[in-house]
Amino acid sequence: MNEYDEYKGKKKEERVDLEYLETEEINPLTENIDKLDVLSILKIINMEDRKVAEAISNVTDKIAQIVDHCIEAIRKGGRVIYAGAGTSGRMGFIDAVEVVPTFGVPEGLFVPLIAGGEEALKKSIEAVEDDAELGREDARKLHVDSRDVVIGIAASGRTPYVAGVLNYARECGARTFLICNVSKPALAEYSDVVVSIETGPEVVSGSTRMKAGTSQKMVLNMISTTTMIKLGKVYKNYMVDVLVLNEKLRERAIRIIMKTANVNYETAAEYLAKAGNMPKVAILMILTGRNKEECQKLLRDYTSVSDVLSNLTNRSM
Repeated sequence: MNEYDEYKGKKKEERVDLEYLETEEINPLTENIDKLDVLSILKIINMEDRKVAEAISNVTDKIAQIVDHCIEAIRKGGRVIYAGAGTSGRMGFIDAVEVVPTFGVPEGLFVPLIAGGEEALKKSIEAVEDDAELGREDARKLHVDSRDVVIGIAASGRTPYVAGVLNYARECGARTFLICNVSKPALAEYSDVVVSIETGPEVVSGSTRMKAGTSQKMVLNMISTTTMIKLGKVYKNYMVDVLVLNEKLRERAIRIIMKTANVNYETAAEYLAKAGNMPKVAILMILTGRNKEECQKLLRDYTSVSDVLSNLTNRSM
């Protein structure tokens, strides 16, 4: 029997004692919260939420390792796959969906898996998180391979669905990682790097949609944003690959061009149109005096606006 089969056996026999998980402990600061007035309750929740950023600060070195692998995976034609159940799965979906318009990447580069499928985004489907074979099947349907990075998200660090995804991914040669909120996650054995964000007991005991969920959202933001920055999707601190999908985003793109290329509104709008609604290309056209095709080639060669400008400066010296 291998480690995965042993894990399934433990779950089947209900040997996991949730009482020992930090996320399930009673918070001594909120034992009488039901007797407090509204403002006092809100202040306590806010005070507890402040602890989230501090907990994340303790694991930034682990997060950096995941980012390095995400960058490498995407450069090799792989994907970043998130897998979770319940709140954890929804956090993965939010990040994967929002990366597309923010950084102009194609759908399918960041892929979210949630136990129960998209129906679980709209309503709670609790039992499916206990199905490790469902996790394996969902990963199999994605055709996970060695180029991919698979990030399991599980507040408890033990979700069987996530175990199934990670186990299958490892069999396929993918790098696997775990984001959790306990110090000794059961799924650590299936992960190359474990990010244990120790957010402690929740304001409402066991309600990991609170601090644990918040921490997961923050860490996923860090992973995807930093990956995109290092892949040239940001110039200075502007999202220069934003997709122009509506009037609001068009106005945002024009403002980005104005700020980064130091031109007025009319010029920025003109070049955005010339660049085919690609802000990054428009910026380079203005800054280098080259046409759209030349700027696109430069970006293929050097990836980021900063790298293009740096290389052009070095050439002229």
